[in-house]
Amino acid sequence: MAFDLSNTLVVGISATALFDMSESDQMFKAALEDDPERVIDHYRRFMQEHEDEPLEPGTGYHLVKALLDLNRHMESGDLSPLVEVVVMSRNSPDTGIRVLKTIRRDQLAITRSAFTGGESVADYMDAFDVDLFLTTNVDDAQKVIDSRQCAAAILKAPPANAPKIPKGQVRIAFDGDAVLFSDASELVYKTQGLDAFQAQEDALQHTPMEEGPYASLLIKLAKLQERLPTGGKDSPIRIAIVTARNSPSEMRVINTLRAWGVYVDEAFFLGGVGKPKVLTAFNPHIFFDDQDVHLEAAANLVPSGKVPYLTRPNIDSGVVSSVE
Repeated sequence: MAFDLSNTLVVGISATALFDMSESDQMFKAALEDDPERVIDHYRRFMQEHEDEPLEPGTGYHLVKALLDLNRHMESGDLSPLVEVVVMSRNSPDTGIRVLKTIRRDQLAITRSAFTGGESVADYMDAFDVDLFLTTNVDDAQKVIDSRQCAAAILKAPPANAPKIPKGQVRIAFDGDAVLFSDASELVYKTQGLDAFQAQEDALQHTPMEEGPYASLLIKLAKLQERLPTGGKDSPIRIAIVTARNSPSEMRVINTLRAWGVYVDEAFFLGGVGKPKVLTAFNPHIFFDDQDVHLEAAANLVPSGKVPYLTRPNIDSGVVSSVE
């Protein structure tokens, strides 16, 4: 039976983003250096020897667990789940057994998976109707962003302490420009300076910004909120925008969200002040940003993911590169 997933939030996640697979990754790199011709054989044997040892949580684990828990709010007449998670791994089916066993041990309600045996999983986003792809593989994330099929992030290493989120709630924090919104305004800031940026955004405060790589995800989350019980601060999903914008550029953000028909619970316009303290107070399951300067500090405190910039052709040299 085929499900209609148009109102379901579908998250694709790599095995290395869901679980801590640093040990097997180190083994693979060592084998690649010592015996490159037989590296796959060494890796397969290592995974088989350890397949009964449960994996520890990775950066995306607590987010996935909380999202799947939202399905408890499904009503009897619902024909599709509120949330579905798909494991999308470069492991082979044989070496992926350890991942599947850990999923069953932890009773994660994940029923769909893709194991591509070393090939990129980026080509399968549409096949699995993915809205958000979480990975530790830079190339896969970049390919997905460039395809414009869905949102994608490269997850940072998990923070030392697991997030202490209110039970039964999912908390997600987003940066604004180049994440939820297009990078057009950010490019004005980078090329013409803060004064030009502020003047433009104030003049265009009633003109909605173009959608960025995470706009469709935010809109999908808004649809999901409509299927969930409401309750203010106790709502099962709580969304925050944490941006370096401040007055007078904040009005365009609020009016853009209104034009999209999207409601966010909290918004922080920091005017260049660091984000870590606000993020610590909000305590999200995940924070998405496009700039390393923000992510390096944030990732030590909360689970974080980098949103790659769209690859654009360098007209002068003919080279395709990722433009910041």
